Amino acid sequence: MRFGILLDHQYEREDDVGRRAGELIEFAQHIRDLGYDSLFGIHHYLSSLRTPQPLPLLSRLIDHTGSMQLGTGILILPLGHPVHWAEEIATIDQMSGGRFVLGIGSGYREDEFASFGVERRTRVSRMNEALSVMQQLWTGEPVHHQGKHFALDGVRCSVVPAQAEIPVWVGANGPIGIKRIAGQGLPWLAPSNVRRNWAVGNLADYRAQLAEAGHDEQGMTFPIHRDLCVADSFDQAWEIAGEGVQRSYQEYVQYGMDYFESQWEGIKHKALFFGSPDDIAAKVADFADAGYNHFVFRAQWLGLPIERSIEIVERFAREVMPRFRP
Repeated sequence: MRFGILLDHQYEREDDVGRRAGELIEFAQHIRDLGYDSLFGIHHYLSSLRTPQPLPLLSRLIDHTGSMQLGTGILILPLGHPVHWAEEIATIDQMSGGRFVLGIGSGYREDEFASFGVERRTRVSRMNEALSVMQQLWTGEPVHHQGKHFALDGVRCSVVPAQAEIPVWVGANGPIGIKRIAGQGLPWLAPSNVRRNWAVGNLADYRAQLAEAGHDEQGMTFPIHRDLCVADSFDQAWEIAGEGVQRSYQEYVQYGMDYFESQWEGIKHKALFFGSPDDIAAKVADFADAGYNHFVFRAQWLGLPIERSIEIVERFAREVMPRFRP
């Protein structure tokens, strides 16, 4: 069982990003020393919030993260060229000694696609083709590719990853996307905002589709994002972080994600990992029994002081994590 942290590096417009970066270094050091396995950054452009880009941020954190995996959760792959992504990611993998995990997704925000001049309806095919080109480039061999979106004529990547194969996780929020990921034999990264039965049921479908496509799940990672607040009770956890997590989810509404507003009560009671150590351990055990084996927790939200986030990850590490480790 593996446990990671998703950094929520989104801040108010008037915030000091330099100061916040210093906070994230301290936060990463705590996460490292507490025995977590991984650390991830998020990705958006042109956000209503100040949102530092994940690859420079993760590069800044390399020397403060010990042996933890570092990755994106997720990178919006269709908004970049595969040559750019391949060299950037190979560089950070080399700098980290082969610790990078590439979490990718197709994106959803109209303003991002419009500003990049990319047709939103092509985002899935662009993502899949970009990933294929990147994986070819990472071999270090000349790549000849003539595709729907990209064309390469015998070019070679100037930097190749330290790892023989960079792990790739793919995010999707619907059955069609999940089935496509299963067909590719790649790990599906389950989202944080879905209720327990949806997450468990879709994982069962995904594993069945993996088998149907002829992929062996032995040794595979089954990752999931969850929002985490450990306290003495659900009510106390909500008192600590409820306002912040609700504000963070409300940010999605302005991008046409009205689901979060209409389904908020269900998310609050059936998706959040909020509660006592016993409550959280029971949730982890339940999801683990369903097959999930890498939990990536968010413990930061708008307006929550970093000291509270540190307390949350410390309490999970001391009172919950040992129940799932030898």
